[in-house]
Amino acid sequence: MNFFKKILAAALTVITTMSIHVTEALSAKKNFNSTVMHKMEVTSEDGGGKLLFSDSPEYVKENGILYSDIVEGDCRILFYHLNESGVNKRLAVVVENVYDGFNTVDITRGAIGEPSEDYLKVGKSVQTQYMSKNFHSSLYMLRGDKKLLVDEISSYLMRPGQLIYGVYDFYAAHPVRVSVMMYPQAADPISFINRAKVLAKDEYRLRGTFEGMNRKITATKKYNSERDGIMYIMLADDVNDKFKLGIDATDGSEVKNVGNYGINYELEIETETPTRICLTPLGGVYAGAMRIKYNDNEKVIETPKGRIYFGEKTPKEPESVRKAREEGLSLLTTYTELAELGNYFGMVNFQYSPPGASNLPVDIVLMPQEESK
Repeated sequence: MNFFKKILAAALTVITTMSIHVTEALSAKKNFNSTVMHKMEVTSEDGGGKLLFSDSPEYVKENGILYSDIVEGDCRILFYHLNESGVNKRLAVVVENVYDGFNTVDITRGAIGEPSEDYLKVGKSVQTQYMSKNFHSSLYMLRGDKKLLVDEISSYLMRPGQLIYGVYDFYAAHPVRVSVMMYPQAADPISFINRAKVLAKDEYRLRGTFEGMNRKITATKKYNSERDGIMYIMLADDVNDKFKLGIDATDGSEVKNVGNYGINYELEIETETPTRICLTPLGGVYAGAMRIKYNDNEKVIETPKGRIYFGEKTPKEPESVRKAREEGLSLLTTYTELAELGNYFGMVNFQYSPPGASNLPVDIVLMPQEESK
C-alpha cells in the first residue's frame, strides 16, 4: 500500500493545477479536504444462461453468417455490425429447430436501433430501449423449421457505412441453432441462409458463446459518507471486474469478451447516509442508460442525460494513475465527467450493461449528497 501511496502522490503532483471537483459537496463534511477516492469492496457472482455475441467481423464486406451456435434454455443474443460492402444490405437472426420434435422459443426482452452512421446514437438508443421495457413473443417450430427470431431486425435497410446493433433475451425449450447473417437487400433470409457461408472473424475476435450472461455485484458493507469518504466501484476493466471467457462455436477457439458487452449487471448498494451516486467514463466517449430500482419504484436514467454522449473531455490517464486506481486509490478532479444517477438513502439496485459503441471501463462513484441551497 505504501508503494501505491507514493504513486498517488506523484500523480497528484502532475495534476496540482486541477481544482477540487466537488468543493461545495465536501466543504460541509468533516475530513473531506481532498479529492482522493477509495475503492469499494464488492462481491461478484455470475449466473443466468448463455450469451451469444456477434461482433466479428465488425466491418462486414460480404454476405454470410457472422456467428452461429446451438443453444437451449435462457439465452441472450447481441449483434453489432457495420455495413462496409459498398451496397445496401440487411441483417437477420435466424432460428432453426434442431430438436427432434416440436419446439418453442419465447422472446422476453429486447431492443434494436435503426441503422445509422451515428454509432453513439444507435448505442444509446438500444440501451435505453432495452432497459425501459420487456415484451413477449413466441416462435412455434416443427422439426427442421427455420424462422426469424424477430421480424423487425430484417426490416431495416443497412446503407453503406451504417451500424446495426441489437440485443434480445429468449428462452428455447429445446436445442435451436441461432445464426446472425448479413444478406442482399432483396433476398429472402430463410432461403439465403441455406447457401450462406460462415465469414472469418477479424483481428479483434469479438464473437463467441459465453456461460453466465448476468453478473451480480454487491457492496460488502453499507456505505457511510461520513466514515468512508468518496468511493468508487470499477466496472469492465478486466482487473477488478474480469472480462468473460467463452468459445467461438464456429471454430472452437477460446475468446474473450473485451468489454463484457451483452453482460447484464445488477449492482446492489446500501447506504447509511444520504448519498449522491454518479457514473464516470474512464476510457473515452460514452453513451448509455441504466435501470434503477429504489423504494419499490423503477426508472431508467440516460448516461448522460440531456445529450447523446460524454467523456470526450476526460484526459488520458497517466500509467501511474491507472495503476493506483486499479489497486484502490483514485482521484476526483475538475476534469472528471459525471452522469448523475441520483441521491439515495438505504438500499438501491442498478441494472447496467456495457453499451455498444462506448468506451470502457467506467466507475460508479459514491459521495456525500449535496446539501440543498
